[in-house]
Amino acid sequence: MSTHTVTIYGIPNCDTVKKARAWLAEHGVPHTFHDFKKLGVPADRLQQWLQAAGPERVLNRQGTTWRRLPEADQARAADPAGLAALLAEQPSLIKRPVVEWGDAITVGFASQAWSERLATRSAA
Repeated sequence: MSTHTVTIYGIPNCDTVKKARAWLAEHGVPHTFHDFKKLGVPADRLQQWLQAAGPERVLNRQGTTWRRLPEADQARAADPAGLAALLAEQPSLIKRPVVEWGDAITVGFASQAWSERLATRSAA
């Protein structure tokens, strides 16, 4: 397996993050966890996520945090700088987990896709 470090970003009490962390542990993938609530959103990483995955993938419009936002704040998401500021201020608006695989960035948890990624990493 590749020696790239896997970093998972999210909120520890998020069910999807819990599933993702359990999956990584079950598959023996060493990783570090970055807690948005305790450590905040790293601005430099956020820009990379937005570029790699795209704003619509990173922004979670399905959650209660988005639905409770005033319209003026929701409108900020239309502008790249406004979106980055909004995500930094409200980490719960970031779809979780964000995972840095060393060579790629994924958003969300999909066990099949992650299994395929591991197989590819193992072959590298």
